Amino acid sequence: MKVLLLENIHPVAAEAFRRAGFEVDLRPGSLSEDELVDTLPGVSLLGIRSNTTITPRVLGAAPDLLAVGCFCIGTNQVDLADAAERGVAVFNAPFSNTRSVVELVLGEIISLARRLPEKTQRMHEGVWDKSARGSHEVRGRTLGIVGYGNIGTQLSNVAEAFGLRVIFYDTADRLAHGNARRVGSLDELLAEADVVSLHVDGRPGNAGLFGADQFARMKPRSMFINASRGMVVDDEALRENILSGHISGAAIDVFPAEPKAQGDPFDSPLRGLDNVILTPHVGGSTQEAQEEIGHFVASKLIGFATGGATALSVNLPQVDSPQPAGAFRMGYLHRSVPGVLAGINQVLADTRVNVVGQSLSTRGEQGYVVTDTDTVLPDAALSDLLRSPDTIWLRSWKL
Repeated sequence: MKVLLLENIHPVAAEAFRRAGFEVDLRPGSLSEDELVDTLPGVSLLGIRSNTTITPRVLGAAPDLLAVGCFCIGTNQVDLADAAERGVAVFNAPFSNTRSVVELVLGEIISLARRLPEKTQRMHEGVWDKSARGSHEVRGRTLGIVGYGNIGTQLSNVAEAFGLRVIFYDTADRLAHGNARRVGSLDELLAEADVVSLHVDGRPGNAGLFGADQFARMKPRSMFINASRGMVVDDEALRENILSGHISGAAIDVFPAEPKAQGDPFDSPLRGLDNVILTPHVGGSTQEAQEEIGHFVASKLIGFATGGATALSVNLPQVDSPQPAGAFRMGYLHRSVPGVLAGINQVLADTRVNVVGQSLSTRGEQGYVVTDTDTVLPDAALSDLLRSPDTIWLRSWKL
């Protein structure tokens, strides 16, 4: 099988694939839709980060593609519904870079409160500006976290250790950590927080979540941080609020349109503003996080390709069966309709094949059955199953 890894994925991933016997093609940047259409035929496993978009057209041009690994937290760059319809599994790393993002955000909160961006710029310009004007401690201030998932909760825990009071808002029912306090609405959070930090996901409903109205509701001279998704924030509105002084500082790690490759030009309405930290989508880009992500996602892709395991797949039914040594395995993804499992077992019984293990899971309109037998499955049995109108794909191999 051939693996294509884009966007400078950590070398441990390539090493893991090679040890498992895969052919690996490494590319430093992302590929456009046209480039993906030309490149993906013959590729079984695709590894991407956040700058590569997998559309239905791309998936339609990749008949050999078994799975996509998002070597990051987000998966909104992949059309998950179309991938599921075609039986292409999608995996991500929902936990591996959480600490890296949290540490960046805490560093930015302190830097903005002390107005370090403009201080260091003036030092580079040869100006000695030794003044406490506008410089504050973070202790005792209120941090408002919008989105209380994996990153938001860990930020909550670490921020409290710094002496920050923490409030949070989330549309889902989340358990408060430590002394953090849930508020009933986004407006309530904005009115109370000295620092607002966004940690929402990339679902379409979050597009344009934060604009001129939300900035107007923030406390005067408060600070703003976005380390979630670029499409969530109106950067033009943020610029206006920075220039007016309503927002005293901001740190932005994600942007609505980001360069595709290392060294490409970057532009934003936030460039050149005092007390604004701009970073090139590096919230999770520490050596520790990228190495952990490389290990984690590569292991999921290898487990799926060699053993049919779909545990932690974000779009297919999840099955992770024990692998009996010497058994023959069949993975069968199908429409979730009554009688499929009975039909599989009838076909196997008719061909005198003994089942030694079987697992079934459903998700939405799909079901996934993993069946282990003590002898190789006859071609006739496989052909019968493939002819079913409910079949999405069927694979068989020796464990």
